[in-house]
Amino acid sequence: MAGIIGYGAYIPRNRIRVEEIAKVWGADAPSFKKGLMLEEKSVPSPDQDTITMAVEGSKRALKRAGIDPREIGAVYVGSESHPYAVKPSGTVLAEAIGATPDVHTADLEFACKAGTEGMFIALNLVRSGAVKYALAVGADTSQGAPGDALEYSAAAGAAAFLFGKERLVAEVLETYSYTTDMPDFWRREYQYYPQHGGRFTGEPAYFAHVTGAARGIMDRAGMKPADFRYVVFHQPNGKFPLRVGEMLGFSKKQIEPGWLVSKLGNTYSGSSPLGLTATLDIAAAGDMILLVSYGSGAGSDSFVIRVTERIDEVRDLAPRTRKLLDTNKVYLEYGAYAKYRRKIRKAE
Repeated sequence: MAGIIGYGAYIPRNRIRVEEIAKVWGADAPSFKKGLMLEEKSVPSPDQDTITMAVEGSKRALKRAGIDPREIGAVYVGSESHPYAVKPSGTVLAEAIGATPDVHTADLEFACKAGTEGMFIALNLVRSGAVKYALAVGADTSQGAPGDALEYSAAAGAAAFLFGKERLVAEVLETYSYTTDMPDFWRREYQYYPQHGGRFTGEPAYFAHVTGAARGIMDRAGMKPADFRYVVFHQPNGKFPLRVGEMLGFSKKQIEPGWLVSKLGNTYSGSSPLGLTATLDIAAAGDMILLVSYGSGAGSDSFVIRVTERIDEVRDLAPRTRKLLDTNKVYLEYGAYAKYRRKIRKAE
């Protein structure tokens, strides 16, 4: 059996409220808050990026795992906002945590499921015996064009998971992926901001893939919604995971621990992985968790996870995700936010 031996989260302290963004663009803040079920989003500082957040999350995962980083055989960073177009994030992360030089690294992209893409690969490398331990990170400093609907939700955060066969905090019992070519969200190499199909692609994209992956893995595992204590869905906003949970027969009580991460906005590659960290923070031994990601383009990865008794030994060795969500917040005005996210650029 293989599974998670350590996990860690990182969320920037900075926040901007929905009202602050709406005020600048003359938009109706209550409609955004009601329609998207969002209050605020996290914002990275000028000296933070996907790599720095991945490092912080990975260090916390190492604390919970209690292993020598030199034994990590693979490091994968999933993101759609890697800071370099040509230079890997994974090498910097591996160097920062002391995993070099005997390590395989790769940067992954698959919109918002790049994080679970890395988890799938890391898990199966460990299962195969190719490496003793593998690290997978989902991290993003997401961007939305000024005034676009994405600006209200595109946030920042990272979640890191170490996989192994011993000292498990959670066993991964089953995996399944559901993939088609459904371009509902995209950004070409030369473009600064992503484009999207808006409300017209919700049904054939997010809901079709998330329900397909969830039903597929439950069929494969011979399980039903009532068999799970918790379920974590990708969270592009606060509304979609609640709706898809209802469609599949899950209760709000099963969804809520991971869903609360949507309070900080859509962390893209870190979205469902961050929801999993928040769920592991409160889960008990024997609890079953269903994790379902979603990435535009399009596809969903799903995992059936069973928590072990070791969770009680490790969860407080690093900050819990809910604490990162709710404490030491710094609220920005739109001008500072635009400066931090480099939305005002000089002509070259």
